[in-house]
Amino acid sequence: MISGGLTVERFELGDSRIREFAMLPWRLYRGDPNWTPPLNADLLGSRLLGVKGLLTAEHPYHQDASVTHFLARRGGRAVGRVSAAVNRRFNDHHGSRIGSFGFFEVEEDFEAAAALLDAARSWSAEQGMTTMRGPGEYSNATHERQGVLVEGFEFPPTVELTHNPPYYGELLERYGLAKVQDYVAYSIDFRDVPRERIHRLAEQARTHHGITTRVADLSHFDDEVRLIVRLYNEAWAENWGFLPLNGGEADALAESLRPIVDPGLVRFAYIDGEPAAVFGGIPDPNWALRPRWEWYGDSDPVRLARVLAMRRHIPRVRIMFFGIRPQYRRLGIDAVLFDELYEYGMAGGYRQGEPSLLLEDNRMVIRASVAMGGHEYKRWRIYEMPIA
Repeated sequence: MISGGLTVERFELGDSRIREFAMLPWRLYRGDPNWTPPLNADLLGSRLLGVKGLLTAEHPYHQDASVTHFLARRGGRAVGRVSAAVNRRFNDHHGSRIGSFGFFEVEEDFEAAAALLDAARSWSAEQGMTTMRGPGEYSNATHERQGVLVEGFEFPPTVELTHNPPYYGELLERYGLAKVQDYVAYSIDFRDVPRERIHRLAEQARTHHGITTRVADLSHFDDEVRLIVRLYNEAWAENWGFLPLNGGEADALAESLRPIVDPGLVRFAYIDGEPAAVFGGIPDPNWALRPRWEWYGDSDPVRLARVLAMRRHIPRVRIMFFGIRPQYRRLGIDAVLFDELYEYGMAGGYRQGEPSLLLEDNRMVIRASVAMGGHEYKRWRIYEMPIA
């Protein structure tokens, strides 16, 4: 007992409280028109859907990480949650001792938030960590859902991105956490794209550098995923928070997105037969996944049925991965790939693109997003503090 009937419980993977932990946001966000959670199977797993949930021991994340979970209660009612994690692969890659806090959700209650963060920090200290960073899912590798939304609350999130009330950042800063990095999202209205200028730049690049392209081939899905991982791991290697994707993580992410993939939105560029870049967009399933709060419910089958029914009528594309191998940068490949994606997208009924998550200091990608007609419209923050 902390005070005022506030208690914090700790439990591990496999505990029956994991389901309560996963489902708590459905109560906290009731009535929020923009909150859009992933399918419950993404967290809890589903044999029917063939999904290994992140909150199950079978998920590949747990091969290289230690995790634990906390629920805060007042008078028996859950008022908040948080996880604590040590991602050993991340720390080995960066030579760091970072303990991560994640899955952070809480009522507007500083005492509960502080108690949860105290619990996560104490556990991380017991693991020998010197810094606490978050929030994320479990941690803050570049390919995880992560960050606290600090600008753009009036817009719903696209797939794999987070949404929260404005007071989350205030609670974290009051606790003593400080900004370490921001991510941003840009919005591109395809009707405002400077089409002629981009097409001219693309034609020049094709001619001067012999750039060829192709769309993804879903009949060789596994091979295409491996190529994307190879390009991702080279192109993003110098980015803040980068952690190379391994095969298991890539497979889990690819399988969760596979039902919605439009191969025309995933394009590879080659120079002299060598893969040089990838530009990948996903029709945003959140367009259909947003809860309806109706009597017939928002179960996974109902929400997934909406996605499948609407998947060829979704007007919004999240540009999830855009990477150029270092030796092929500044050759105009970005113009070539966007020129093709724009042409395909307009013909297919897509009207909005969102390049995200972009590091706020990634000038090259932000400059390209602006050149495509984009403007910043959402921002997320990562926080950290010393543990001692």
